[in-house]
Amino acid sequence: MAVRSEDLEKGREAIEARAWERAFSFLTDADSADPLGSEDLRLMATAAYMLGRDDDMVALLERSHQLYLQAGELLAAVHDAVWIGLNLALRGEMGPASGWFGRAARTLDGIGEESAERGYLVFARVFAAIEAGEFEAAVVAAKEAIEIGREFDEVDLVALAVHGHGRALMRQGHTLEGLHLLDEAMVAVIADRLSPIVTGIIYCSVIEACHEVLDFGRARQWTEALSQWCRVQPEMVAFTGQCLTHRAEVMQMRGDWEDALAEADRASGRFIDGMNQAPVAQAYYRQGELYRLSGDWSRAEDAYRQASRWGWSPQPGYALLRAAQGDPAAGRAALSRVLGESEEWVDRARVLPAFVELLLLVDDLDAATQASHELDELAEAHPSTMLAALAHHERGAVLERTGDAVQAISAFRTALRGWQELEAPYEIAKARAMIGLACHNIGDHDSARLEFDAARSEFRRLGAMPDLAWLDRQVDGDRRARDGGLTNRELEVLALVASGATNKAIASELFVSERTVDRHVSNIFAKLAVTTRTAAATYAHERGLL
Repeated sequence: MAVRSEDLEKGREAIEARAWERAFSFLTDADSADPLGSEDLRLMATAAYMLGRDDDMVALLERSHQLYLQAGELLAAVHDAVWIGLNLALRGEMGPASGWFGRAARTLDGIGEESAERGYLVFARVFAAIEAGEFEAAVVAAKEAIEIGREFDEVDLVALAVHGHGRALMRQGHTLEGLHLLDEAMVAVIADRLSPIVTGIIYCSVIEACHEVLDFGRARQWTEALSQWCRVQPEMVAFTGQCLTHRAEVMQMRGDWEDALAEADRASGRFIDGMNQAPVAQAYYRQGELYRLSGDWSRAEDAYRQASRWGWSPQPGYALLRAAQGDPAAGRAALSRVLGESEEWVDRARVLPAFVELLLLVDDLDAATQASHELDELAEAHPSTMLAALAHHERGAVLERTGDAVQAISAFRTALRGWQELEAPYEIAKARAMIGLACHNIGDHDSARLEFDAARSEFRRLGAMPDLAWLDRQVDGDRRARDGGLTNRELEVLALVASGATNKAIASELFVSERTVDRHVSNIFAKLAVTTRTAAATYAHERGLL
């Protein structure tokens, strides 16, 4: 019995020190010597959860629940039942979760008095309503839970409910109001006033919400705070996978691609080790993005397939990969389907930039213009530096392709300022490369070379080999078409014109419509100041444009 007491004391001390592995080990030994009481079972359940041992947590809380029922401590028993339900709900096991919530509700009805435990049950309705898309019901339930939490000075409940209120508002489209509530919930988190499990839940949920609405600044700030919280608990498994995944995205945006890939690799392994199978797909998707940007298309495809296998849509990254592999039409078809199924603005905002790029690759300028307009509308309705930069960049891309290079440069420069604010070197380099392309198209070759040189330097540092290859083609086009001001696509068309091909044959060769070829030929004639195909071919041969 003395050994059991010593193990129990060490286990409690380890809980205080947040040494979760040691705590679980000591409390397990103590429980084996003499079964633990309810309070210590709760401590052991917390340690189990923080180690990613969700099934053990549920089993321990079930034991605690039964002991409280036997002792007639019904409110404590309800508390355990609610947390079993919440744990199951977070894992997606809504049937068993509903059963535990029902048991807790019946017990509370039998007690017949108000308590903080009823507030947790109300919060469970917030979670369920958001999952069901019933956002107004979620808002109403969140406000009720906040009132109950404040009445009983239950800080965990208040923080959970405030954060749930914020997330429901954001899903309704009230992005800024929702973000302010998330910031309010984070005040208690940063002050270390909450229990470990609630702290982790709010950290991950808030960061996920920031990523959803493309608020990269907030996401980066809270991810750094989460990373610090994880560092002081080296034995923790729960939440660290999410931390690594979010850190990988932050590192990618900052241009630390090698470190980002390492974090994503660690994240996928940590999720699997913790038996948390749902978020592992996000880590695989991040790997796919990094491999694609680096030009390792085989690994990228494998990572996207793994993401899909684990339940996460591999789009839009997989569609962009298909385009990079030479099949933009397949990518366009995939994103058309995704957009057809997407109703929430955040889902559409994530896909539209890639969709515009693919539409431009297949020369569907009308559809690209329409998609760009929708992206502009979303950016205006949902203020976000990142979303605004994306919208300006894609608008610039459409303007450049439709021949309005001056307005394109203005749009790209606005996007560039947004990317500079976000400290996103890859996106900065892309904007500068596109500014260079637009400058080239209006004959400002000196400015084009300056922008190309700056972009090339950053692409090389990042290891963005596909972008570097694309840029080299633009520089070569700038050198060859300096006198004519032709785009690379126009040079392709001109070469076929010079070979004697008809517009119909050119359309078939380039996999575009005959109408698109007609427009390219007209642009070529205008830029070269010629009126016949023979004259255009002669001009090209004389100036070495072919």
